[in-house]
Amino acid sequence: MNYRYIGKSGLRVSPICMGTMSFGTWSDENEAFRILDKAYERGINFYDTAEVYPVPPSPETVGLTETIFGKWLKTRDRDSIIIATKVAGAAAGWLVPPIRSGMTAIDRHHIERAVEGSLRRMGIDYIDLYQVHWPDPIVPIAESMAALDRLVESGKVRYIGTSNETSYGLTKANTIADYEGLARFQSIQNNFSLLHRRFLDELAQVCRRENVSLLPYSPIAGGMLSGKYNADKIPARSRFGEYLALPHPRQRAMADRFLNKGTLDSTARYIEIAREAGMSVTTLATAWSMNFDFVASTIIGARDAVQLDDTLAALDVTLSADVLAACDAVHKAIPYPMG
Repeated sequence: MNYRYIGKSGLRVSPICMGTMSFGTWSDENEAFRILDKAYERGINFYDTAEVYPVPPSPETVGLTETIFGKWLKTRDRDSIIIATKVAGAAAGWLVPPIRSGMTAIDRHHIERAVEGSLRRMGIDYIDLYQVHWPDPIVPIAESMAALDRLVESGKVRYIGTSNETSYGLTKANTIADYEGLARFQSIQNNFSLLHRRFLDELAQVCRRENVSLLPYSPIAGGMLSGKYNADKIPARSRFGEYLALPHPRQRAMADRFLNKGTLDSTARYIEIAREAGMSVTTLATAWSMNFDFVASTIIGARDAVQLDDTLAALDVTLSADVLAACDAVHKAIPYPMG
């Protein structure tokens, strides 16, 4: 396994990270264990979760993913695994999370309560990478960074990262951390895929200049780049098939963003590129996201262990210059299909 470091930290991780957000809803405990076993046996040492998982989050299921992961973790050597989890973002942001009565904020109170809950559910005494799930538009960044630094100083957290953040937010946070002598963000976890290249516009340069690693999530765009939505009808057992059936405006808006004419047309072209290269489009998409110098580890997900075959196959793939150029040509013809 060709391990990579996250930022300037001591975290040495596999180039693929096993995401867990389906555990407890789309994947029951037995299937979650099969997924985790398969990833571990393939050499994956990096696992990502969050206090509000599984998704879609609900008061009844919040925290269940960490609990399931913690049960599995007891079957493995803790020192062989890098664990990442997240504090729920601010209720003043893009989602009111169903935890702590929907009053969340990225302040000392909520950060300390969140980390204690995660440690308890997973049955561990430290977290390798602790991340802000999404930004807080109200609490000053300096206050948030000081609260996160306390966790590092206490030994409950080794390193910190952020997620769903902007160029301004990442730069501001680490500038404050450097000036005040606080722990800085070593990673950023943002949406990045063949269908969503916005990270390349500005944030990639920030990562390179500031020594921050991207941990891209949704490398196959929520399943779009599996090709399953390019059939005659939307699959019943699929994320966006289920989202379109939900009454929640946010889920429907997400489905419309991921599943539209532009993404379908782009995916059809990527399917052809993958076919000519002798691989599945899922493998192509995963390998593409791993191809960048600012990427430490690409976060994959699965409803069942069988779905891991094509994503894990990317570990053995190096995309040629011709394949990369063909992918760029699709983006040039259909730029930013997800908006």
